Amino acid sequence: MERITISLDDDLAAQFDQYLNQRSYKNRSEAMRDLIREKLESERLKQSEQGDCVGTLTYVYNHHERELAARLTQAQHHHHDLASSTLHVHLDHDNCMETVVVNGPIGRVREFADSVISRPGVRHGQLYVVPVDVEDSHHEHSHSSGSAPRHSHIKPQT
Repeated sequence: MERITISLDDDLAAQFDQYLNQRSYKNRSEAMRDLIREKLESERLKQSEQGDCVGTLTYVYNHHERELAARLTQAQHHHHDLASSTLHVHLDHDNCMETVVVNGPIGRVREFADSVISRPGVRHGQLYVVPVDVEDSHHEHSHSSGSAPRHSHIKPQT
């Protein structure tokens, strides 16, 4: 691990310490690492639609909207290569929240998210992605078939 030193004016240092306390950071170093990672990921995602990502798509929708729940499920099935898992939560009599775990090419994940969020009856949609490097692997595992399945290792870029 490399050690760096920074200087902050008193007002900025006080604001940063307040930020640390509000978010329960134990030390300034971990907060700085998180802020740097966030900025690097944000810049990387702004600069290119190329590459892969993992993330979540969360949205709230009115389940009384005509066939909306079925259309949302159909969209996830249609994009089964991007949508890995879904958590469904009943908020009240009318509203549900879903969080879809997504992974794949950044551009395709964004297109899928936009197509879901823009549907009538869907509101409060938010996509959160982390750029990743994907490495296909062929590891030996003990399976009843005797063959080693192909799988990917996904590593965050920061």
